[in-house]
Amino acid sequence: MTYRKRIRYTEEQKAEMWDRWQQGESLTSIGRVFDRPSSSIFGQLSPTGGIRPPPRTRSRRVLSLSEREEISRGLANDLTLRDIATQLDRSASTISREINRNGGYDDYRAVEADQAAWDRARRPKLCKLAQNRPLSRIVARKLQQMWSPEQIAGWLKTEYPGQECNHVSHETIYRSLFVQARGVLKKELLQYLRRERAIRRSRHASLKKDGLGQIANMAKISERPASVEDRAVPGHWEGDLIGGSKNSYVATLVERNTRYVMLAKVKNKDTESVVSALIKQSKKLPTELYKSLTWDRGKELSDHERFTLETNIDVYFCDPSSPWQRGSNENTNGLLRQYFPKGTDLSVHSQAKLNAVARQLNERPRKTLGFETPASRFNACVASTG
Repeated sequence: MTYRKRIRYTEEQKAEMWDRWQQGESLTSIGRVFDRPSSSIFGQLSPTGGIRPPPRTRSRRVLSLSEREEISRGLANDLTLRDIATQLDRSASTISREINRNGGYDDYRAVEADQAAWDRARRPKLCKLAQNRPLSRIVARKLQQMWSPEQIAGWLKTEYPGQECNHVSHETIYRSLFVQARGVLKKELLQYLRRERAIRRSRHASLKKDGLGQIANMAKISERPASVEDRAVPGHWEGDLIGGSKNSYVATLVERNTRYVMLAKVKNKDTESVVSALIKQSKKLPTELYKSLTWDRGKELSDHERFTLETNIDVYFCDPSSPWQRGSNENTNGLLRQYFPKGTDLSVHSQAKLNAVARQLNERPRKTLGFETPASRFNACVASTG
């Protein structure tokens, strides 16, 4: 059996690797570029949690290699520390510490001293959460409540206005989770993120599949009124199905103006079951707050005309392979995977359980709402129609 020679990636290769990862390429795709398996690429990216480390730079305050060479020449010529310090416009104490930590008068070597200083500078710096343990505990508690790092960061700013010490960016939270060398947030908290991964994935990456069916007599999204598009008026919804094992599904509905979520239990993916469930769900709302529904081209809504006939709600269908046209719903489906992981049986969840999950989502602050909750926005709309 022959073994492939272990490859040592150059700095240029590592830079290309990070460039491709940030552009959304998969580990397998990047591996093909270097003729290596995805595990080899993972080994390069995982130490920093898939987050590209910033380029290392030298501080202008530290001694340079040329200054260290001047120190070495000065010692060889028996100059005093003060003479060397005067030549370099440095303090004598700086020169003394440099020599003592790098071999002393007899063994000081400029190149070795410079490399040792570069290596010592790699020691990790404490991040904000490591310096503020009470804040770290607040963040951990919110993560366990399935709040996203961005929701936590926004909520902290509204909860502690003017208290910079209690503010932290969502990027710092992500880094503390994925870069375990920081030792702040426990790795176990990764399970509470919307998508549980070993390393952080680029925002440009997408695993969305397409290939949806044709539906008769459908109204295209281009025919949808402008008042729906600009989200100015409440009552316009986006919908979809999320699937589980054993042919189980849940219908998801999101109101475009308030981001309010409703979930409906469906018996099957056939159009009769889905449309019947949607009709039943629509009767829970005032007619003023359910005027239209935008769906993808899944055949589960091929009986959309029956839905419109019984509810007086217009249905519009997205263009092929255009999930962003139901952006609020796509985002919500991602949030729901925290509660209903892929590959699990969704039929075991009662409507009461689905309502509880929807309530929890609706009580989470949303960045797009200025960190208000969908529940408070939607309840205000209900009150105005009463």
